[in-house]
Amino acid sequence: MRTSIRHLNVTLLIAAGLLLGQTGQAEELSRGAMLSASCEGCHGTYGRSPGAIPSIAGKSAKYLRQALERFRSGEVPSTVMGRHVKGYTEEEIRLISEYLSKQK
Repeated sequence: MRTSIRHLNVTLLIAAGLLLGQTGQAEELSRGAMLSASCEGCHGTYGRSPGAIPSIAGKSAKYLRQALERFRSGEVPSTVMGRHVKGYTEEEIRLISEYLSKQK
């Protein structure tokens, strides 16, 4: 019986270690997904637009980040994007860009 309990404890410790090792990455990905959810209203689910608004899924993170920064600065005129992106920090723009770049 002691061997079974010891084996269970070791298994639980290994599982906890694996989960803790992935926590930082999982938090970042889910935050990027959460932040980009507001993009889906216009650009479609996961950034895949079904209509006239451009699809942004799968574009490079660099391209997306630069586009968002250009809207924020006013370099690219817009009706919605400039106002929308002004609410994001540099870190949030990075997370959104990285998340959407991984969508196919």
